[in-house]
Amino acid sequence: MAQWYVKELSQLTDVSVQTLHHYDRVNLLKPSIRLPNGYRVYSEKDLSKLQQIIALKFFGFSLSQIKSLLSKNENIIDHFTIQSSLLEKKANTLLEASQTLKNIIAGCSHNKSIPWETIIKLIEVFRMMQTLEKTWAGKPLTQEELKEYASFEHEMKNKFSESERKAFEKGWDDLVNEINSNLKKDPWSDIGLALGERCMEWVNSYYGKKFASLRTTIWEKGIKEGLMTAETGLSREAAQWLDQALDAYVKNRSSAILGLIKNYPHKTVLKRWEDMMSDLFGDNQEKKKEFCLTLLDNKELPKSAKDWLQNIIK
Repeated sequence: MAQWYVKELSQLTDVSVQTLHHYDRVNLLKPSIRLPNGYRVYSEKDLSKLQQIIALKFFGFSLSQIKSLLSKNENIIDHFTIQSSLLEKKANTLLEASQTLKNIIAGCSHNKSIPWETIIKLIEVFRMMQTLEKTWAGKPLTQEELKEYASFEHEMKNKFSESERKAFEKGWDDLVNEINSNLKKDPWSDIGLALGERCMEWVNSYYGKKFASLRTTIWEKGIKEGLMTAETGLSREAAQWLDQALDAYVKNRSSAILGLIKNYPHKTVLKRWEDMMSDLFGDNQEKKKEFCLTLLDNKELPKSAKDWLQNIIK
């Protein structure tokens, strides 16, 4: 059976002696054979373990993760799957940074000054993305969604004054308290409709039209899944109740508008409809069309309403 002193193993594997000593100190890889003279040497089994450590380090695992993986009977494939996803996100982040530099280079010539304000903003957004990746948003959000979220957080720093921010926070806290107090009631009741409307008004004021898609993403992938309880104060149960209340509010509002078709001028109905679409989806035309198509699938919708909807989505 082959055996190696630390220097010999270092030369064989191209892992420094200092690194092997460190692995020994942290109990990651210790020489498993002790010779009669007291010296410790590495065995073939130790070499195999070192090769595994080298491979896992290459794939971005930390030493603590490697120690856990090799010491416990865990499904390493599951960890590989997770690590693959993390590495993909990191790669996309680096590609995004590279593309940002290319855009800056393309927009400048040797005769133009470097747009430092723009560069600083891009760097801040980039750093914010890295911060968000360590929060609830890191797993469910795509790279594009994280970028939009980071841009929103960056703009929020200057969008509201301190007093306005506190007013928003109080408004949300009051809304959450009322929701929690009415969880036993039907979300389709008058109180449910009222709270759904209040929530919609708060969300529109806070996110604005520019980030209408983001608010939907955060709602669907974060709040409804119970991943943002600490940030929002909404438990998963409360989020599901509010989701139904919002659904009730939207359906009630759209039905009321479509009910005006026979008795009001087209322009009047269209104005109210466009206001609602703006509240729901901001400037996202695709989401607006998708909503209309969903309504058209409703067999209970009157023909006059269907004809009207089909006319405005052409």
